[in-house]
Amino acid sequence: MSTLFSLAEEIRRCTSCPLWKKRTLAVPGDGNSKTKIMFVGEAPGVEEDRQGLPFVGKSGKFLNEMLNLVDLNRKDLFITGAVKCRPENNRVPSAKELQTCKELWLDKQIGLIKPELIVILGNSALKSLLKKTKLSELHGKIIMGNNQKYFVTYHPAAGMRFPKIKEEMKKDFLKLKSFVNLLY
Repeated sequence: MSTLFSLAEEIRRCTSCPLWKKRTLAVPGDGNSKTKIMFVGEAPGVEEDRQGLPFVGKSGKFLNEMLNLVDLNRKDLFITGAVKCRPENNRVPSAKELQTCKELWLDKQIGLIKPELIVILGNSALKSLLKKTKLSELHGKIIMGNNQKYFVTYHPAAGMRFPKIKEEMKKDFLKLKSFVNLLY
């Protein structure tokens, strides 16, 4: 049985899909391995690729605002992406890239962390984890799937760009707070 640390080392060496060829650093994820709450986003952006850490760019700052809104601290969570390497030009990860990363890495991370709740941030994570595409219908809700509880919301990048989505995300995170309070 591998540890989260050894799994991260394997992710950093991964060459299983073409994304590795243009990455600076793979982004395995970061945070508390004993958490009850795991966040899964899309894929690394420019700053994440540079630092090897998830959500450290503009989207990360916005995510931090949402976390602060509901009294969650990043150090108490585990945050990762559905894809561990940055797609060129910040394009959306392909179905094959999502599937490869899920089967090789994300499923193992979930198995090691055993979160009580996974927060899905955006369409790519929703497609990867639940094979669903109707984020607008599912956001703000707890979904059961694969013997796991998921909470669905928008990706922080969308919340930053669109005022309506930002307001929806705030409402979603306030709902998330009530679910989180039940976990602790």
